[in-house]
Amino acid sequence: MKMKRLLFLILSIIPTIVSAQNRYDVVIDELMVDPSPQLGLPNAEWLEIKNRSSSPINLQNWRIVTSSTQSGLLPTYVLKPDSFLIICSPSAMSSLAAFGSVVTVSSFPALDNDGQVISLKAASGTTIHAVGYSSGWYRNNLKKQGGWTLEMIDTDRPCAGINNWRASENLSGGTPGIKNSVESINTDNAGPIFQRTFTVDDTTIILVFDESLDSLRATNRQNYSIDGGIILKTILPLAPMFDRVRVTTTSSLTVNTVYDVAVMNVADCMNNISSVQHARLGLPGDAIAGHWVVNEILFNPRANTNDYIEFYNNGPGILDAANLYIANRNANGILSSIKVLTAEPFLIFPGDHIVVTEDLASLQLNYLVKHPGNVIEFSLPSFPDDEGAVVTLNRNGEVVDEVKYKDDWHFQLLTSAEGVALERLDPSLPSQNSANWHSAASTAGYGTPTYKNSQLNRLPSPSIMVEAIPKVFSPDNDGIHDVATLQYKMEQPGYVANVIIFDAAGRPVRRLVNNNILGLEGYWNWDGLDDKGAKLQLGPYIIYTEIFHTSGKTRAFKNTVVLARRLK
Repeated sequence: MKMKRLLFLILSIIPTIVSAQNRYDVVIDELMVDPSPQLGLPNAEWLEIKNRSSSPINLQNWRIVTSSTQSGLLPTYVLKPDSFLIICSPSAMSSLAAFGSVVTVSSFPALDNDGQVISLKAASGTTIHAVGYSSGWYRNNLKKQGGWTLEMIDTDRPCAGINNWRASENLSGGTPGIKNSVESINTDNAGPIFQRTFTVDDTTIILVFDESLDSLRATNRQNYSIDGGIILKTILPLAPMFDRVRVTTTSSLTVNTVYDVAVMNVADCMNNISSVQHARLGLPGDAIAGHWVVNEILFNPRANTNDYIEFYNNGPGILDAANLYIANRNANGILSSIKVLTAEPFLIFPGDHIVVTEDLASLQLNYLVKHPGNVIEFSLPSFPDDEGAVVTLNRNGEVVDEVKYKDDWHFQLLTSAEGVALERLDPSLPSQNSANWHSAASTAGYGTPTYKNSQLNRLPSPSIMVEAIPKVFSPDNDGIHDVATLQYKMEQPGYVANVIIFDAAGRPVRRLVNNNILGLEGYWNWDGLDDKGAKLQLGPYIIYTEIFHTSGKTRAFKNTVVLARRLK
């Protein structure tokens, strides 16, 4: 009778302790990758996992895996539903035990401060969850310097990537063993975004998405096509992140030919389905002088921001950032701090502007970044504020382009060059000619990372023009001619403008522009208000524009507009 009771007890317990074989049953929900400088947590690297399922899960023989190493096996440990577990090295266990449940593994992987892919694998070898974090995930320049954890916002959206992570808000620096400080509902109704492609060889292509895909739907060959008569052979989503799909073709790609890849009906782990999306594809060649050029340099950034360097593909061929390098020169003029632009292939097509900087989020806070997918994040070589050298090399170690810049290349009338980028006027003219460089226009925010320079002057210069449109405007917020726009075109860089608006009696009512550095073309808007923000009477107004150049040239323009708003 006792044996029957014991057998019944064992059988009743066994079903509640299972080994998860489903992705996302358990997720990595917090990472301490840089514990120094310490705040209120131990000086140790660790990660936290959470059981999202409704059943207890035995973690016996699970592992923590990175691209370069894997941990030893986890011990027998039953992780209850909606509970947390800290995993660390044996040396860190005593200091972390005060914060919650802890298990240790031998060979706990070193967590890279700048980012890496880290995976949680079950005893069967199945990838249960993987996180490809980067330092940009902190979304806070101070916290990414160390002492703070990265926390998942919504564990019910485990494949959402950067949009579902941020730095901890707990004053101790993290929340090991307890609910994350940033926990919130993070709605995800968007399908995966098809970001880019790259080639492994002439018949193997990798398609890159912004989040993990539903691997079953991602294998459907009908979801993909390539123009140019290229026939697809195999389709395989790639572990551990499943945000990449490897495609093989029956015929070879041609070097420097641009193909179009179309993707549709792929889904993320929340079953959000993508619409038809396109990306360019090509087999790259080697960079040569004149085809890969330094195009824009920010070497004197504002406080708490970063340098950036913009390159431009001025040639007819396709390049790979994994075969391109950036460097500076030391005091003896010797090449120094040589760094590859990216470890993973990254295709650069003719006409592309590629920016390298330490922090994309910081760049976006300070400048308009029209194409954030063209920004490569890493720690740049040192570029001093007064003078230095920006050097780019190809995979053979040959210098492809070099700019030995000086701070006096900036526009002479700048009050301060801090935060102002130097722009190349013509990518086809010599790099070392100071006359081929100019400060970015104030009307462009003093920098144009990832898009056409505000001072670009490749085409024949237009005549000087300042024109107001429309001639009659009504700023009543009805969406029809609500502002008067003053457009300009200059025949060369170096102009500064002042714009004053006068009423019909000749009295100044609005100083619209004060000593603005002009690009070759641009515009300003007037909303019909005076300098104090008050509404002006209806009637005609004169917009007086005065421009002057460092060479001594000056010109003035008068434009008349009618303010037709009805006063209330």
